[in-house]
Amino acid sequence: MEPQNLTAVSEFLLLGLSDEPELEPILFGLFLSLYLVTMLGNLLIILAVSSDSHLHIPMYFFLSNLSLADIGFSTTTIPKMLVNIHTHRKSITYAGCLTQVSFFFLFGCLDNLLLAVMAYDRFVAICHPLNYSTIMNPNLCGLLVLMSFFGSLLDSQIHCLMVSQLTFCTNVKIHHFFCDAPQLFHLACSDTSIHTIIVYFMGVIFGGVPLLGILCSYTRIVSSILRVSSTGRKYKAFSTCSSHLLVVCLFYGTGLGVYLSSSISPSLRKGAVASVMYTVVTPMLNPYIYSLRNKDIKSALWATIRRTV
Repeated sequence: MEPQNLTAVSEFLLLGLSDEPELEPILFGLFLSLYLVTMLGNLLIILAVSSDSHLHIPMYFFLSNLSLADIGFSTTTIPKMLVNIHTHRKSITYAGCLTQVSFFFLFGCLDNLLLAVMAYDRFVAICHPLNYSTIMNPNLCGLLVLMSFFGSLLDSQIHCLMVSQLTFCTNVKIHHFFCDAPQLFHLACSDTSIHTIIVYFMGVIFGGVPLLGILCSYTRIVSSILRVSSTGRKYKAFSTCSSHLLVVCLFYGTGLGVYLSSSISPSLRKGAVASVMYTVVTPMLNPYIYSLRNKDIKSALWATIRRTV
């Protein structure tokens, strides 16, 4: 008889990044610092965009929403890990695990879709500059963000529903610092073949399609820039895309690197360490990439700081 859904599984064990007790204070200090830097950078981006009327344009509207998504993405995983390290406990409740899975895919997918929306914004700005204000009107910008959010919400709820239908037996140890859906599938006693197919299908829809849109946008952008005769105008056009392109490479590069390394290396612990790159480091670096390479953001931040002082 196939085992029924176990309500007795009240918690899982998050084994974290290391089994060495002497490393826990170092990991606590490191990840607390990374989390605070992430929060500070993204909150400053939101503050700068909201306080400066010159930044009330589509590019910075999408950037502030990306910062909100990065804050949510980091908050989904890091605080729970810090609590576990501080209390010397490795447990997470069943409901807490489902919540973590849901918000992880919500904010991760939202990051992905917003990067695609920002690529479309750059495509319109460079390839159709005369019609930019007409095409990228406030109604369309708001609609694109809402569609990204509801698409991400759909993705997260499907993953959460699939995990909630799994049957778990005695092994409840997760070799990670958060509830990772693929590892939960490996822990399940029930058949997960249908779940795996759905996961790949959702990955193609909410991961592959936005990436394809980004590639198509930048193909058209590069083609348009190369037709420009003026070197100065070429440099200006490339500079407006460089920060976004760097963030895209960082986001997809680290994410793909983690999954490729996990498929090559059988070590679950190494996969958990590698996933720090896209769950912690990428949300931390995004605001600084945009602010350090953007004069408008820097001037808005300095103006805000001067007013505060």
